[in-house]
Amino acid sequence: MSLATIEIPVTGMHCAACAGIIERKLAGLFGVSRAHVSLATGIASVVFDSRIITTAELGYAITGAGYFVASEPVVIGISGMHCAACAKTVQKALLDLTGILSAEVNVVLGEAMITVIPHAVSMKQIQTVINSTGFSIKESYLQTVYSEDTDAKKERIGLFTRTVLGLAVSGFLLLFMWLSGLNHHTMGLVSFIIATPFFVYLAYPIVRSAIHALLYASLNMDVMYAIGISVAYIASMLSTFMIVPGFDFIMYDTAIMLTSFLTLGRYLESRAKHRTTSAIRHLMDLTPAEASVVRDGKEERVPAGSLQPGDQIVIRPGERIPVDSVIQSGTSYVDESMVTGESVPAKKQKNDEVIGGTINGSGLLTCTVRFVGDEMLLSRIIHLVRDAESSRPSVERIADTAVRWFIPVVLTIAILASLTWYLLLGESAGFSLSVFIAVLVVACPCALGLATPTAITVGIGRGATLGILIRNGEVLEISDRISTILFDKTGTLTQGKPEVIVIHAVTGRKEDLLTLTASLEHYSEHPLGAAILRKADECHLFPSPVTNFTAIPGKGVTGEVFGSPASAGNLAMIKDAGIFIPPAMADRIASCESKGSTTVLVTQNSSLVGFLAIQDTMKPGSKEVISYLSGMGYDTGMVTGDSETVAGTIAEMTGVNRFIAGVRPEQKESEVSRLQESGDVVVFVGDGINDSPALAKADIGIALASGTDIAMESADIVLLNDSLVHVVAAIELAKTVMRQIKLNLFWAFAYNTVLIPFAAGILYPAFGILFRPEYGALAMAFSSVTVISFSLMLLRYTPPSLARMINQPDSQKTRE
Repeated sequence: MSLATIEIPVTGMHCAACAGIIERKLAGLFGVSRAHVSLATGIASVVFDSRIITTAELGYAITGAGYFVASEPVVIGISGMHCAACAKTVQKALLDLTGILSAEVNVVLGEAMITVIPHAVSMKQIQTVINSTGFSIKESYLQTVYSEDTDAKKERIGLFTRTVLGLAVSGFLLLFMWLSGLNHHTMGLVSFIIATPFFVYLAYPIVRSAIHALLYASLNMDVMYAIGISVAYIASMLSTFMIVPGFDFIMYDTAIMLTSFLTLGRYLESRAKHRTTSAIRHLMDLTPAEASVVRDGKEERVPAGSLQPGDQIVIRPGERIPVDSVIQSGTSYVDESMVTGESVPAKKQKNDEVIGGTINGSGLLTCTVRFVGDEMLLSRIIHLVRDAESSRPSVERIADTAVRWFIPVVLTIAILASLTWYLLLGESAGFSLSVFIAVLVVACPCALGLATPTAITVGIGRGATLGILIRNGEVLEISDRISTILFDKTGTLTQGKPEVIVIHAVTGRKEDLLTLTASLEHYSEHPLGAAILRKADECHLFPSPVTNFTAIPGKGVTGEVFGSPASAGNLAMIKDAGIFIPPAMADRIASCESKGSTTVLVTQNSSLVGFLAIQDTMKPGSKEVISYLSGMGYDTGMVTGDSETVAGTIAEMTGVNRFIAGVRPEQKESEVSRLQESGDVVVFVGDGINDSPALAKADIGIALASGTDIAMESADIVLLNDSLVHVVAAIELAKTVMRQIKLNLFWAFAYNTVLIPFAAGILYPAFGILFRPEYGALAMAFSSVTVISFSLMLLRYTPPSLARMINQPDSQKTRE
């Protein structure tokens, strides 16, 4: 047995029974020798056979019992991977390492995202395991994957050098064999002496990777390639030294040329894959290296990385803003296009937030640092995008399944084709070996493995540059099936900054009514409450103390003001309380609501004392966006807590197909569920305020972020620009990326379906055409590059809806 001991920190235990449940769960696992769980320390100590059960399976058992494992995410860069099978080899090795709970390896990004138990595994152990698989570890994710790091440059230079050297040597050998005039034996000896050191140098990386893969009972493309080039070299050597009598098959040039073309493919693939992360590297480069900070009354230049929250910084016209900050003095227009996708500079003044990496216009700004490091918007965008790029939609799992079976099937085809030509059809051994090698080197599961992740990486990166953060790959697949798009009203279809336009008091002064209402709304977070407080501030009125405050979701608020019970809410709340509304007052309320206003009725001592009418203006382009979506074939709707009259007015103004009024926040989720039960695939668009349940329930939740707040945990897509046209753009982008994935997969399957039979000699009996191994290697080299190149076209993609907005006359583009 290979016994290992691990201490797993467990959270969520509350009593001895909890510890007993976990202990029994762990002890019952096959491969676990002993398990002890301490409630006092929160540690599960487990002795287990690491050859039978992994740390990940122990973690699954604990979470399956309803508890949690304390863990830490680690992202490491890995160099040397070339195909999906390489990634699988690394992933398997990592998961076999004690202390690792999960591992996802992305061959496109050249990274492994792992979850480790704190202090249970060291970086040295991880590095040793990765090295044992034939690959090497990079120092850090942010310094290697999203920047032009030394390791990546060295790898590309090495691949390029091997390619040029190999092609030169193989070309020389080919000319030598054609023109030398030497006899077979002498030519073979000279070729052997020339070719052998170059073959060893060129083939070493491929053979080393193949050996490591086989040690882990894994088949990757290097196994096939190593077999192919080794067969060509060994067959030539057998012929040279006449080990097999009558065997006349010298192809040293072919062995080296094959290796050169395989290396060329990796070089081109490495360069192409480097471009797939260009969008995020661009974001990483936005932050300036230095900043001007005011300390002890003096301005000095310091590294931007040394800034701390609370520091005072000075940003001159034309400079990049170093970190997320709040303006203390100055007014300027800030270009945020590189972060939010908004092409028009935004006016910024005192107390406004500015985003690190954006460009200050013509004004001098003095700001207070708010967020630095990982808390900055740019850093959070990068982490969100990285997580999304590593997500695995089901279409990728289909490709992974194909890759898993691909290599054994191709090996079988190569062997059967070779034996058929030699034993059944009477061709020479040289002919049969040529067929065997051609089938091995022309096959390319790499194209299948790269088809989905490259398109996801480029597409999601492109979205980030447009201010569209797609948080998981599943969104891409769902985008093709969308049927209904629901919008929240306040803050989504409307500006979300309503204004009080009518104050009607039954008795007394309007100022007293406004003060009473502001007092009740002082603790409310609703946009209507904020509008009332702004109005009170404009009138220099101050809220009075409130006791027993209660917020009733979707209806209003209640409390006691100077000991008198009072409330402020909608018509339904007042009717539910049984408070009489005079007919004249009801008519006036109805009149305001018919014009699109929302009314807040105010009571004191169970009597109606007046109402306020609040108007929220439509967001620019709301009607055009709804029309655009309807033209795309989607059914549109609006869900709001406002009255039927107000909702109807807004619905008429925007042109939505349907509306649902008087809905409390928790009921929005029910409306989404109802549509889903009827067979609709639903998108819900909200501003994140009270919309979390509906955003989470919808098939796709789209949240409009505000300022530097992108922590929309319930949303699948976060828009950094609150322009509704970006809702359309997000859907267009998702559908385009999915279309590209399908195109990539079609090309990858078609390539292998057509060329493998060619390499097996299917055209030879009728046309005398035989696909030489060199041609097969060259075709393989370009198959992966073709797939990646298709994906790279997304770098230039601009959603049609955004293109229309960009092409609008400048007079229509104003942003205050």
